[in-house]
Amino acid sequence: MDDSGSAIQLIAMNIDEFVAVSGLSGLYKMVVNRSNGLIIENLDNGKKRFASSRKHQFTPLASIGIYTLTDTTELKEIFRRMLEQFENNPPAAIKAGPDEIISYFTKILPDYDRDRVYLSDIKRVIKWFNFLNDRNLLSLEEEQKEEEEQEAQTEEGTTETVAEETTTGTAEEEQKEESTEP
Repeated sequence: MDDSGSAIQLIAMNIDEFVAVSGLSGLYKMVVNRSNGLIIENLDNGKKRFASSRKHQFTPLASIGIYTLTDTTELKEIFRRMLEQFENNPPAAIKAGPDEIISYFTKILPDYDRDRVYLSDIKRVIKWFNFLNDRNLLSLEEEQKEEEEQEAQTEEGTTETVAEETTTGTAEEEQKEESTEP
C-alpha cells in the first residue's frame, strides 16, 4: 500500500504494449508498427523514436515465458505473483549474490526449470518488474477487473444459450402439437 492507504493503483497500460529492444537498455512502449521497424516511446521521458528492424530485434513482453518443469509460465503471471508477494517478499537486488536471487525466484515460481532458466534470465525478469513497478505500470486490480469481465461474458453467453434452447424447445413442441391434431 502507498501513503494514501490504497492498494497498488493502475495506470491504463497493458503488458502487451511493452517491448524489449536489443541494443537499447530498458523497456519501451510500442507506439506504431511499421514494415521496416517500430516507433517506440521511452517510458521515462515520453520521447518517441524510430527503431529499425535491420539494427534491432523486438521482443514483446507478452510473448515471453519462463520454462517450468511441465510447461512455460507467462511473464504476466510471474509479474502478478511478484506483485502479490511484494510486501512480504520484496524483489532481490540485481547486485545481490546468486543464492539470494535464486532463493527469491524460487519463492515466486517454485517449479521453474533450473536447467533452462539461467541466473541472467532471472535478473532480467526482476529488472523489468522493478522498472515497470517503479513507474506504477503494474497492478493487481487490473487483472481482477479483466477476470471479472471474462466471467461476466461467460455468464452472459451461458444465459443466452439457455434462453435460445428454451425458445427453440417451445417452438418444436408447438409444431409437434399442430402436426398431431386432426
